Amino acid sequence: MSYEDVSWALPAELEGRVAITDVVRLEARPYQAAIAPAIADLDPYRFLTAARADDVASAAAEISAFDRDVAGLPVPMPAVLLRTESASSSQIEHLTANARNLATAALGLRAGENAELVADNAAAMRRAIDLAGPPTREQILAIHETLLHRSDPEIAGTFRAGPVWIGRPDLSPHGADFIPPRWERIEGSISDLIAFAARRDMNGLVQAALAHAQFETIHPFSDGNGRTGRAIVHAILHATGFARNTTVPVSSGLLGDTGGYFRALTSFREGDIDPIVATFAGAARRAVTNGRQLAADTSAIHEAWQRAIRARRDSGAWRLADHLFAQPVVNSAYVERFLGSSRQGAFNAIAALVTAGALHQGSADRRNQVWQAREVLDAMDGFAARATRRNLG
Repeated sequence: MSYEDVSWALPAELEGRVAITDVVRLEARPYQAAIAPAIADLDPYRFLTAARADDVASAAAEISAFDRDVAGLPVPMPAVLLRTESASSSQIEHLTANARNLATAALGLRAGENAELVADNAAAMRRAIDLAGPPTREQILAIHETLLHRSDPEIAGTFRAGPVWIGRPDLSPHGADFIPPRWERIEGSISDLIAFAARRDMNGLVQAALAHAQFETIHPFSDGNGRTGRAIVHAILHATGFARNTTVPVSSGLLGDTGGYFRALTSFREGDIDPIVATFAGAARRAVTNGRQLAADTSAIHEAWQRAIRARRDSGAWRLADHLFAQPVVNSAYVERFLGSSRQGAFNAIAALVTAGALHQGSADRRNQVWQAREVLDAMDGFAARATRRNLG
């Protein structure tokens, strides 16, 4: 990666709030912004050892096996894993929400700002996974718009039109840890990235790791780059066929060593691609180990419910029971819409699951009554707790 000098002018909104001596000092010298290298024609195997290439191929094979295995489970694991992955990706950005609050936010009920942000991240990730092929410019913008449409609508779905920097300085980029490319270079760099992501001549996990690192280097948005970039990882894994059925929770694997993850991004910018590829291989393995435990936990819950539910097999209670793994907090209006039933039919289904111990009353407020599948919520919170342990897998 190379750099270029860029002149600095104090933003208009800070005029009058900064001492004139500081303004003169900062505007008198340029800062150095990165110039992202072109990677459209990069041959990554020129820079990876044979051992590393074998390592990442093995990790990618584990992803594929996990993807096939969970597709055959009786519980909707794709929806479960999507929610856990969005929570892990958000937690890397210090946005935390437990499973109950996240499921409550997904209902459209108040559950705190963080839960709403994580719920929007889940929607953005879903949009990325639903892509028919590799990401395009318009699709990247759409993912970002889905992510920030509620929390920051003024910048949602638009590339930045000014500088950003990573590090401590508040007034200017001078002294920042990393200064991404000038905004005028974004369109060209994104076009190059899209061309790289469309290739099919390399391992999909290698491609996802390098595309992600390049995206974070370009840093095309004023905010939300990390979450958007990790959503693009899933778009690539899906497009390359490594994860066609579900969301492999790679971010949960990264969460166990965020320091190593950020150091690997720095190494990429310094010209060494091995650390980011190694980081993603390790994250994939940890994600699969954790994901298999979550699959076992939810399958055990499902089996216990099958024995406990006493409703007729054609009743809405059975359909609702399976759906609780995807949406473990419900209210009567939601159940009524999901089942396409009457209000009484919704209450009958809820009552049958309460009797079976699958649902529990979440509050005493009858006007805003919700019910929770506590076992499912506990399993998802258990996944989140394991994700922060570095020795997993």
